[in-house]
Amino acid sequence: MRSLRALVARPAFGACLVAALAAPAAHAGLFDDDEARKAILDLRQKLEQSNEQQRARQAEQIAQFGEQLNQLKRSLVDLNTQLELQRAESAKLRGQNEQLARDLAEVQRKQSDMQQGVEDRIRKIEPQKVTLDDREFLAEPDEKRQYDEALAAVRKGEFDRATVLLTTMLRRWPNSGYRESTLFWLGNAQYGKRDYKEAINSFRTLVSTLPDSPKAPEALLAIANCQAELKDTKAARKTIEELVKAYPKSEAAQAGRERLVSMR
Repeated sequence: MRSLRALVARPAFGACLVAALAAPAAHAGLFDDDEARKAILDLRQKLEQSNEQQRARQAEQIAQFGEQLNQLKRSLVDLNTQLELQRAESAKLRGQNEQLARDLAEVQRKQSDMQQGVEDRIRKIEPQKVTLDDREFLAEPDEKRQYDEALAAVRKGEFDRATVLLTTMLRRWPNSGYRESTLFWLGNAQYGKRDYKEAINSFRTLVSTLPDSPKAPEALLAIANCQAELKDTKAARKTIEELVKAYPKSEAAQAGRERLVSMR
């Protein structure tokens, strides 16, 4: 024991002993730093690997998203193209429909014009129902037109023209339903021309061929007037007496009676 204490007491020995005791502790500290450094490096490597994997996945996702976006753009372009084609087709169809509508309207107009033309031609040749002096009869279109024209001429005082038209009517349509009225107005036109003898012939033809005509009494009174204009008072009186005897209740007979009084 004394020997150990003595050795320790020596300075050189003490220093060696301290160094020997401190060596394991220093070795242990050095080992701990290497392990920590290695762990950090491993962790850093794993982190880098994880980041690389993350970046790779992100890049892949971005690439996939880009491809999807491109596909979507292509789909939109295709859809727009189809829409434009459909719009163009619709516009074309609208144009065709509008043209068809115009063509149909034109065909209908032409058909209407043709139908109207046919009806006009039929009216020109087909007899028409006419009502005159409470009588109904059929008359040809030209016959009616000429009668209306002649009557208008009489009312305008165009007696020469009226005489030609009415004379033509009697010759062209001798059995016309207008015959009674034609003879009466012909006599009046001739009277207006002061052609009294011809007027007497027209009125007399009316009375002799159509004695039941409501115009017959007026025709007899007109004959008497013509005879009076010719200064043939005797014939005029005789005609009025005939009027009063044949149609005593007529207005013409009453006027004739008054005329007889003035002739005395």
